[in-house]
Amino acid sequence: MSATADPADKSNPAHRLGFEAGQIVQELGYDEDCDQELREGIEEITGEELVDEDYDDVADGVLLWHREEDGDLTDVLVDALEYLAEGGLIWLLTPKTGRDGHVEPHEIAEAAKTAGLAHTSSVSLAKDWSGTRLASPKSAKTGGKR
Repeated sequence: MSATADPADKSNPAHRLGFEAGQIVQELGYDEDCDQELREGIEEITGEELVDEDYDDVADGVLLWHREEDGDLTDVLVDALEYLAEGGLIWLLTPKTGRDGHVEPHEIAEAAKTAGLAHTSSVSLAKDWSGTRLASPKSAKTGGKR
């Protein structure tokens, strides 16, 4: 039996992100308000620990926690691209409507477009967090890594 969780396990909220075993996921914007269950779920699926902003290699995906007060979203997205392997995805996690730090959908769409990213889907991932899947135009056309 594998030490990692079955990626088809629908009870794991991270399943909806599409990460696979062996992938490296870089986490940016971590703070104490981040959803631990989601973070642990990603590690179960990939079999790898999340890496932080000090990671000095490319990552297969970026998990970006962002709140309204965290600064300019376009700048943060452009910075996140620096760490991303070709074909990789950025999952932008923002507080849900009505929660402190909520970011309006039109602000996400505008920042993504300015950063050269395509908004491909949005999902409710945790009690307090929504996720927006962002891809470079090349990976958006090809479906990206899944």
